[in-house]
Amino acid sequence: MALTDTAIRKLRPADKPLKVSDERGLYLLVKPQGAKLWRWKYRFQGKEKLMAIGGYPDVSLAQAREKRDEGRKLLAAGTDPMDQRREVKVAQRIGLEDSFEAVARKWWESWKMARSSRHAEYVQRRLESDVFPIIGHRPIAELGAAELVAMMKRIEARGALDIAKRSMQTCGQVFRYAIAHGKASRNPATDVRPGDVLPARKKQNYARVDAKELPDLLRKIEVYQGASITRIAMKLMAMTFVRTSELIGARWAEFDLDAGRWDIPAERMKMKTPHIVPLSTQAVTLLRALHTSTGRKAMLFPGERDPKKPMSNNTILKALERMGYKGRMTGHGFRGIASTLLHEQGFDHSHIELQLAHQERDAVSASYNHALYLTQRARMMQAWSDYLDASIAGNVVPLRKLTA
Repeated sequence: MALTDTAIRKLRPADKPLKVSDERGLYLLVKPQGAKLWRWKYRFQGKEKLMAIGGYPDVSLAQAREKRDEGRKLLAAGTDPMDQRREVKVAQRIGLEDSFEAVARKWWESWKMARSSRHAEYVQRRLESDVFPIIGHRPIAELGAAELVAMMKRIEARGALDIAKRSMQTCGQVFRYAIAHGKASRNPATDVRPGDVLPARKKQNYARVDAKELPDLLRKIEVYQGASITRIAMKLMAMTFVRTSELIGARWAEFDLDAGRWDIPAERMKMKTPHIVPLSTQAVTLLRALHTSTGRKAMLFPGERDPKKPMSNNTILKALERMGYKGRMTGHGFRGIASTLLHEQGFDHSHIELQLAHQERDAVSASYNHALYLTQRARMMQAWSDYLDASIAGNVVPLRKLTA
């Protein structure tokens, strides 16, 4: 039967210690000397354990039950409540400034300076929501690979596979910071990779037609019965093979049509570095025609309801569906087709990858990689537009490198 405050006050000591049960393993131990002590009995990994919670009346019945319930939550998460209490005391003893959370917050303050505010806030939220509740209280110097693995598994258990992987990567960065600042001597995140303990997610490729189906697709785009601005967007997507978001978010200020060049700023790129798109003569002609329609606005493809915002990200996809390509082609699919055909025809892999903005970036190369091989890339882009024209005309010849 559950205890009440009235019943506890009426308890009197006996010659021997007296155990008076409450609920779920909680009981009050009444000593012969009169002390009334809270104890909680539980099992962890098959072993019976006993935790001291405090003495009555300093710790009330309600407070004792609350501490018991907190312990039950830890058990449900696979943590021994007594072990955690010892770890918290250790963290307090060595100083809160050396806990994982304290070090991670200092790392974040330094790290965020070179990142966009949106990305920095996302990483901060991920730490606060997924990492700190699990290992934030632990002294960073005492954390090991096993605890990081347990953290990943707990995050993955709720279906957040990507967040589990990213959390591990972020922890690795925090440990490197800790080592550099004398808070830890090694990085346990390097002992195991997410792929060693987390299930693999099957890579999903964007739908795209085969190269042999490309001519028919291009002809259907030429006679598309929808909005002319959408038809132009699809043609430019095919010619430039940029990402859909990069195309629909384009602004006229980014273009130098006389020079045949489109400079996409870093903040609009997936890799957050500038990107240059050499424009073929066909692309320039198409852009000049579009300029007569939207040139007085900031955006190439303004939205119908709000011209200060771009057209919907689904506009191109829906147009392709109306032409009969639902589930068979996406705007992103033009990138895959271009990559396949350009590689097959012997164009330099590095030139293609640079134009796709796939190249690896590091602190040194990020500032100039986007401008590498511009002459060669311009020739490649012109050869690609010529190939597309020939495909529409039904007079396809192999792509060839244009020489100086």
